[in-house]
Amino acid sequence: MEKKERNINLYLAGILPAGFAVLAWVIYCFPVEKINAGLIALSVVTVFFSSYLRIQLPRTKIHLTISDALIILSLLIYGGEVAVLLAALESCYTSLNLRRQGISIKTKTIFLNVAVAAISTFLTASVADYLFGATETVANTANNSRLLAMITAMAFTQFVVNSICVAVFIALKSEKTVWEVWNEYCLNALVMYFTGAILAGVAVRALQPINIFLFAVVVGFFAIVYMTYRRYADDIKKTSAKAEQAERERAEQAENHIVELQRHIAEQERIGQALRKSKERFRYAAFHDALTNLPNRNSFIEKLKFSLEKHKQNPEYNFAILFLDLNRFKTVNESLGHSIGNNLIQAVGKRLKELIKDDDLLARFGGDEFAIILTNIKDTDDVVSFAQLINYKFSYPFNISGREIFINTSIGISFGGANYEEAEEILRDADIAMYYAKDHNKNYEIFNQTMRTRAVTLHQIETDLRYAVERGELCAFYQPIIALGTMQLSGFESLIRWQHPQRGLIPPNEFIPVAEETGLIIPITYWMLEESCRRIVRFQQLDPNGSPLFLSVNLSGKHFAHGDIVEQIQDIIIKTQIAPQCLKLEITESAVMDNPEKAIAMLKRLKNLGLQLSIDDFGTGYSSLSYLHRFPIDTLKVDRSFVGTMEDGTENGEIVRTVIALAKALNLDVVAEGIETIHQLHQLRILGCEYGQGYLFSRPVPLDEAEKIVADKNRWQRIIPDNNPNAVAQNREFSHLRLMNS
Repeated sequence: MEKKERNINLYLAGILPAGFAVLAWVIYCFPVEKINAGLIALSVVTVFFSSYLRIQLPRTKIHLTISDALIILSLLIYGGEVAVLLAALESCYTSLNLRRQGISIKTKTIFLNVAVAAISTFLTASVADYLFGATETVANTANNSRLLAMITAMAFTQFVVNSICVAVFIALKSEKTVWEVWNEYCLNALVMYFTGAILAGVAVRALQPINIFLFAVVVGFFAIVYMTYRRYADDIKKTSAKAEQAERERAEQAENHIVELQRHIAEQERIGQALRKSKERFRYAAFHDALTNLPNRNSFIEKLKFSLEKHKQNPEYNFAILFLDLNRFKTVNESLGHSIGNNLIQAVGKRLKELIKDDDLLARFGGDEFAIILTNIKDTDDVVSFAQLINYKFSYPFNISGREIFINTSIGISFGGANYEEAEEILRDADIAMYYAKDHNKNYEIFNQTMRTRAVTLHQIETDLRYAVERGELCAFYQPIIALGTMQLSGFESLIRWQHPQRGLIPPNEFIPVAEETGLIIPITYWMLEESCRRIVRFQQLDPNGSPLFLSVNLSGKHFAHGDIVEQIQDIIIKTQIAPQCLKLEITESAVMDNPEKAIAMLKRLKNLGLQLSIDDFGTGYSSLSYLHRFPIDTLKVDRSFVGTMEDGTENGEIVRTVIALAKALNLDVVAEGIETIHQLHQLRILGCEYGQGYLFSRPVPLDEAEKIVADKNRWQRIIPDNNPNAVAQNREFSHLRLMNS
């Protein structure tokens, strides 16, 4: 089909430029001096009326039309330029008129008709000029024999050019040979061209002044012949129609009783066929994916059951399952739209299908998940090689609607064996391996029992965590934040803890990722925020004359997908009566850099509440300085990984120095996390870091111990015996000079 369309387009690319080049030439060379009333009348009749004045030869597909005669007549009287232009205009008007009458005719076919008419008339005029001289001179001065010879050559030339052009075009469309098309459709048209030429020759002779009577006689004769023929043809049509109607009525009467007898049988057959087709459609839909036409999960499970049973009967028959998930497919859907996403899924299915053998099976489970059954495998290396082949093929971009889209997969692999009782168990383990590969940023992973234990544990954590929220098993711990200049308590960071009834205190790194994935982090964060705000207000009331303590609470990046975060936090501020300037929300770099523009808008709304904002773990993500100065933040927190290695003499010390200098340049506070030694504390004080927290001061503690810390704010001044504020200021100035000179 594509090859046929390409050949047609190549043919049109050759004909159309030639035809329109001829038209451009005749327009450029058009003899304006020949325009007169006769030419205008001839043009109007030729273009607008000649296509209506036609008769069909009985029992043929040939129509005798006056248009060919008028075009040759214009060639004899006014020359080739006029004839070419009239032929093109007449062909264009006739084609458009046919379309207006409801006949299907494509635009490129109209252009082809115009181009062929222009080319054939141009070649006809050229042949006549070459063989006989100027057509106008021959028409006016030559004898009848020479005129007859010229119009014969003109008719033959026009027939040959037109028939060949049309035959080639129809042959390309119908995939027949040019000779078959020419013999079937074009040969009979020869009489049409010769008749038109003869009429033009008679007309040109009749138009000469000395034969005006002959012209009138010829016109009258042909008018009578045309009227007589049309009446005769109409009578034949009416008679034929009556005969056909009578024959039809007799046939209907003869077949009525047969139709009546067969109607019930036909209806039963139709119903049975419809039921069979409906059953086939439902069966196909039940076992195939509608988007990709690949087998679906049901079909995959059936094949998997068969393979498992075959392995039990013949242990030498080995097979494996590959469970595939497209990474970042959600991003494609959200950024480019679901239509592009659907096209990408289809392209992925097509690319995967090219990789599997006939005995293997590829299925789509829905969304961006695919699964493959590899049969007759020899060993693990075969499956690993196939997984590597998939990742290699996916290293090439997918071209979707003019866009190049790169996407890769996470693949989980499990092998069928006698240890499986059900097919779903093999698929479950492949699914577990796939999520393990995704969590560890690997292209593929082979299932082992450790993964299943981990998956069961995570599932149990998720289940218990949902009950923990309801049962109030979560609690807040508080880690003090110290002003390094005065070594006094400035505030607390509130940290979530889970007091499990069986397992005891569960560390955050075990349940926070589960909460993030399940969305439970949203209600947990709001609970933490409200609980901590109430406690910090109580801490402030214990020392009303002291500096107000501030509270830092971590905010998950999941909150940025919820539009009501500002309203929720505002309600908490109102409920707890905390001063907004005493509340500091900590956001990680990755949370704000996933969608910087949206994050900026959200942070500005939060900032308008009067609270403070902090970038947590600064330096560990993919910081963008071009965005950093646009974020309405107050504080940078230096990650503990940099602080913890400051005293090793590594480049991390310079990183801390650079972060503090950057914060100073942006007029931001700096909080250093993970301070564990006196040496680290001294270095940070010299660098001018305002705040710090870490085990040197205190671990995160429960509420009752936090109250004791509030009661003794100055306990840390004993860490540095000579805690002279002026010395600290001098150290900061010295640090500033070192930074300026470094």
